[in-house]
Amino acid sequence: MISSSQLRAARALLGIDQRTLASMSGVSLPTIQRMEASQGHVRGTVSTLTRIVEALDAAGLELIGSEQPSQGRGRGVRLKDAP
Repeated sequence: MISSSQLRAARALLGIDQRTLASMSGVSLPTIQRMEASQGHVRGTVSTLTRIVEALDAAGLELIGSEQPSQGRGRGVRLKDAP
């Protein structure tokens, strides 16, 4: 699952706006806006969430789940290491 705060942080880290994320993922702008405005975990169809996560991944971003190794605890985002 991805949280609304992760989604906003991911965009900020990449320096893109909602319209750009919509274009990158093939998801409509109103859907991105609705997801970011939600509280807690983002709701949506599996295919929509998958497209967003894949677009962020392709842009070089890694989503950190609540139990994934990281310096802190909880969820987050970080740039991937350059290949």
